[in-house]
Amino acid sequence: MITVALADAVTTLPRAPGLAYEPKFDGHRLVVVRTVEDVVLQARSGRIVTAAFPDLAAAARQLPAGTVLDGEVVVWHEGRTDFALVQRRAAATAARAAVLAQSLPASYAAFDVLELAGLDLRARPYERRRALLVDLLLPLGPPLQPVPMTTDPELAETWYETLPASGIEGLVVKRLDQPYPAGRRGWRKLRHTNVRDAAVVGYTGSPRRPVALVLVLPVGDETPLVSSPLSAALRAEVAAAVAGATGERVTTGTTEATVTAIGLGEVPFRPLDPPLTAEVRHTSARHPPPEVLRLRTDL
Repeated sequence: MITVALADAVTTLPRAPGLAYEPKFDGHRLVVVRTVEDVVLQARSGRIVTAAFPDLAAAARQLPAGTVLDGEVVVWHEGRTDFALVQRRAAATAARAAVLAQSLPASYAAFDVLELAGLDLRARPYERRRALLVDLLLPLGPPLQPVPMTTDPELAETWYETLPASGIEGLVVKRLDQPYPAGRRGWRKLRHTNVRDAAVVGYTGSPRRPVALVLVLPVGDETPLVSSPLSAALRAEVAAAVAGATGERVTTGTTEATVTAIGLGEVPFRPLDPPLTAEVRHTSARHPPPEVLRLRTDL
């Protein structure tokens, strides 16, 4: 299993000499491993998801043996990345995946190269790894592409303000002299202020058909909030987590608590212990309920 680097959230754009800025694509984290024999696609969790993305696996066979890339798999739709379509691709059976690869082709936004032709590059500075990544992928072209990068904070700020229309959710900031921080939060991420991670302490509805999530946001007085209704894809994902698909989640299986929901009064819900983590869009208690964008359980 390849252990990936992580990022700490920041609220303002870091500005200092020696920093690099990359757009943060709205997709699923994916490690591409080109072995001597074939290609393996690994989720951040370590799960092998090669069968879900046969188009990317086929493209990655052009890479030299002994190459490992880190990046995001995205699906473009009507000029922007669409996270719901990435989820659809990721959840497909092997037979269905071949069909979806034609109608919803995936792209790979690579932001690091960890090994190249069998040589481990993780101890080398990011600036050098970046140069090798660009040299490797530019001749190949889509669907394997290096993410854009700049060392100009003014251009990075322009990206931050303008690229959300294309589905870009923020920026990732790295030091040019930094080795690859495997398993550590050595990078920084700046996301738009109304998007944040929340603890999922429960859900409404039944275990097989959850309706909404009960959330505790990382700001405020830790009062639980009820999310807006879940999409069909999220309902299925939450149901799988509740059913113990990860082998770690425990649910009481009975309604044991209530929470006050805006406009609904007291709402019964089923607690989760330990909690899940979800990425949500929310402004304040005076606005509509939080919108769940995704679970942070990875693929």
